[in-house]
Amino acid sequence: MKIAVIGSGYVGLVAGACFAESGNDVVCADIDQAKIDGLNNGHIPIYEPGLEPLILSNLALKRLLFTTDVASAVRASHVIFIAVGTPPGEDGSADLQHVLAVARTIGQSMDGERIVVTKSTVPVGTALRVREEIEAHTQHTVHVCSNPEFLKEGDAIDDFMKPDRVVLGVDSKYAGEVLADLYAPFVRSGASVLLMDVPSAEITKYAANAMLATRISFMNSIAQLCEKAGADVNAVRKGIGSDSRIGSSFLYPGIGYGGSCFPKDVKALARTMAELGADPSIIQAVEDVNERQKHVLVDHLVARLGEDLSGTTVAVWGLAFKPNTDDMREAPSIVTIEGLLARGARVVAHDPVAMGEARRHFGSRVEYADSNYTALEGARALVIHTEWYPYRRPDFDRMQAAMERPLILDGRNLFDPALMAAKGFEYVCIGRASLPVGG
Repeated sequence: MKIAVIGSGYVGLVAGACFAESGNDVVCADIDQAKIDGLNNGHIPIYEPGLEPLILSNLALKRLLFTTDVASAVRASHVIFIAVGTPPGEDGSADLQHVLAVARTIGQSMDGERIVVTKSTVPVGTALRVREEIEAHTQHTVHVCSNPEFLKEGDAIDDFMKPDRVVLGVDSKYAGEVLADLYAPFVRSGASVLLMDVPSAEITKYAANAMLATRISFMNSIAQLCEKAGADVNAVRKGIGSDSRIGSSFLYPGIGYGGSCFPKDVKALARTMAELGADPSIIQAVEDVNERQKHVLVDHLVARLGEDLSGTTVAVWGLAFKPNTDDMREAPSIVTIEGLLARGARVVAHDPVAMGEARRHFGSRVEYADSNYTALEGARALVIHTEWYPYRRPDFDRMQAAMERPLILDGRNLFDPALMAAKGFEYVCIGRASLPVGG
């Protein structure tokens, strides 16, 4: 099948590479000339395990092409995926200007019947606006469908190639048959292809992310209760997660969710609900809890070292919002580091892959260590944001020797409090009581 993917960001690159890997002829189009030139030369602009070899192999086989000529990509393809960004506006609503600009170009360029699919995360009603924009510029038949992505950064290739379900919002039997056939190679193990109306598919994406975000904020609220009551949130998590009606996924307390999806989608869903007259109070509460949670590590640090951190070196392990990605969008580390810098601290940071992103965000205001251990030299505290594997089983003796004060504030509950106390660390984590050093 001949496919165009408009937009070569995270979703577009993963979708284009995976569709090409399943034997389709795919052209990925983007107006960013530098990005396209880099991709054609094998330079992948994002970090995602497994993506680079997939792109390089399909480039070599000429099943995957990159171009800035969006009009030609439209004419050369039968199915066109819109995968451009939908950044949040100041009011939290999704900015659809890029989606509608692509729709306009499609309408101006198509020379026959086409299936147009919104892959970008968009609020309910977007497909209707896309249809109106396309039909304003063409007399050809267009089928406008919704195929929301459910990709986890760090696991996106597996998620696409082996999905637990494929959601297809379609406007005709014909479009449903074509898209179901396109996805057939990915669901041979029995995953469901869920055909539904377009508005339902649009809502499904937001509802799924809002539900997962709700579980995270719920567990962080329970963690606060555990800290005040002297309980262990890890025991509580196991107690409720073993209930088959609840399950254990997304019940790990921490310092709040970040990334490109949950923060943006929760805000956009709350905004859409308010606009349509639905009560957004639960969704808004999820967002409010999450924003407060991002400040807890700085609050704990100030409680121990004081409000004025001038001359204090603080080490930071982890900058990306989660492991296996360099994505720092809405990362809790940003809130922590800005809070430390505002109080005069010297911040020395390390992350296995997100150092480049951090430099673009913080510039020279932060120092960047070659390893997680060199970040600790002279530090009066270590703050952990991301549960990268190298951080999970560190050399505690080496850490002790490097740090001026063995204080660890762990936003991901990587270590056992009793073990840390026995090893001489002042250890602060989420939802579990701190034990006296040596205790």
